[in-house]
Amino acid sequence: MSNKAIAITVLILLVATGYLLAVSDEPIDMGGEKHGAEATQAHDQSKAKETKESKPAEQK
Repeated sequence: MSNKAIAITVLILLVATGYLLAVSDEPIDMGGEKHGAEATQAHDQSKAKETKESKPAEQK
């Protein structure tokens, strides 16, 4: 594969990635991996409480 073909392929991939990021509904965050309270995909606390309350407590 020639250098010209590699450059064109990389350019096409960059344009496609930029287009998909631009048309997505999610905000673009280049901050890296998130942990703890700032994680955006953390479960909703009210849903977590509902599932805990709905399950019977296991006995030891």
